[in-house]
Amino acid sequence: MDTHPFIQSIWSLFPPVLAIVLAIVTRRVLLSLGLGIVLAALLLLQFQPVAAFTHLAGKVFNLFWDEGAVNEWNVNILLFLLLLGCIISMLSRAGATHAFAEWAQARIKSRRQAKVMTGLLVFVFFIDDYFHSLSVGTICRPVTDRFGISRAKLAYLLDSTAAPICVLMPISSWGAYIIALIGGILASYGLTGQSPLAAFLTMGAMNFYAIFTLLMVILVIKGGWDLGPMRRHERRALDGELYDADKGTPPGVHDHERSGGRVSDLLFAIGGLTLVTLAGLIWTGAQALSEAGQAFSLLGALENTNVGRSLVSGGIAGVLICALALVRERTSARDWLHTLAVGIKGMLPAIYILLFAWTIAGLISELETGKYLASLVQQNLPLYLLPAILFVLAGIMAFATGTSWGTFGVMLPIAADMTMAIDAQMLLPGMAAVMAGAVFGDHCSPISDTTILSSTGASCHHIDHVVTQLPYALSMAVVSITGFLALGVTGSLLAGFAAAAMGFVLVLGVWAAVRRG
Repeated sequence: MDTHPFIQSIWSLFPPVLAIVLAIVTRRVLLSLGLGIVLAALLLLQFQPVAAFTHLAGKVFNLFWDEGAVNEWNVNILLFLLLLGCIISMLSRAGATHAFAEWAQARIKSRRQAKVMTGLLVFVFFIDDYFHSLSVGTICRPVTDRFGISRAKLAYLLDSTAAPICVLMPISSWGAYIIALIGGILASYGLTGQSPLAAFLTMGAMNFYAIFTLLMVILVIKGGWDLGPMRRHERRALDGELYDADKGTPPGVHDHERSGGRVSDLLFAIGGLTLVTLAGLIWTGAQALSEAGQAFSLLGALENTNVGRSLVSGGIAGVLICALALVRERTSARDWLHTLAVGIKGMLPAIYILLFAWTIAGLISELETGKYLASLVQQNLPLYLLPAILFVLAGIMAFATGTSWGTFGVMLPIAADMTMAIDAQMLLPGMAAVMAGAVFGDHCSPISDTTILSSTGASCHHIDHVVTQLPYALSMAVVSITGFLALGVTGSLLAGFAAAAMGFVLVLGVWAAVRRG
């Protein structure tokens, strides 16, 4: 593999770039991802069509069955999506969605209050980004629809609160994963004087992208900050057009929705899903600790938890609670089948995109695109530029590969090697820059699973979400680079944060001038 002409070379960038550019230009996500997959397979097998097809078939098979066993993570995520689709459809059929929208409309008096509700729910569902995007989208969509808030705006609020909160919170699936990586890095360099948790919290304070993205969300909720294409979507939503008419009815909007349901059905279903999922996260983590002979701790449990299995358990609980509501309504067998079929059908577009995204991500990993990007900066660099360059590199890697977690896994050890070789004082700033850049790239990437599921939760056309979120993400990237440059020059968190804050004000000023013009 070392003599392979395309692996870990500039050629490895072509498949993700092709898929991303075509997806944005043509708005045909599956076709674009499919062409990227074909090109990646051909590059990997040096343009031998039969061998490339065979390898590609094996990659698709491995999505479901890998190393002699079920690919539990992938299968569980797909099962959770199907279960959530059934929950949405059942709640709609029972009238609970309609009842909740009427209940909220009687209490939520403005578009701003509807957006505030959406933003605040991140602090209830912060445990996992998938869980947040899908659950909050299900709860808030009927309310945001009633107040003429576009599906693109809802998707933005979901996506721009999910990852930034998860990457800052130690008690989340993201936090636990990153803390585990940091622990290994600190141990490898013999840095036993600082705990991984303390290092994570310090890095969180340096994560300018996550912090200022959340501040931008607050401004968007307050109103008046519809940047770029978002303004057009908001105007159309106020005119009653919540989604593109030529794209058909999006998932979650069904012709069998009825009135006269109960708000309690929705609250019990989402509450049951949430509580059982949280219990599953702690239970599976506790089991892993017990099997390893370690004492129980909440953070330790979250470091070792099985997220996919917990989500499926919560989904089953939600379906059973919804089933009780339909039993009370004396739903016929024919209606039962129709309701479940509608729910499954509504989730199929998201599942297709996710399968394609997983496939191209696997092929990109084999082409070692991430390692190639990392190698571009592994040379003599001015120390003060290092955090900013690591931010940009992590952003490009997450954008090209569609995975922030994969970027964490590749880039955090590289950032540690680079900073420790130059100046150990830059270890935490360098790794914080990687964390920030990975979230930025994830927000911009059409092949990111988090972006896909935020679109799904909002029932928004996927490319509409990508295009409307891009101006916000790029603006906050400029703010972050400003902060990381100052942090690199001064070595002071306070100076870096002050520079980022000044950059934030300047960016807002530029956007205000553009809006007036």
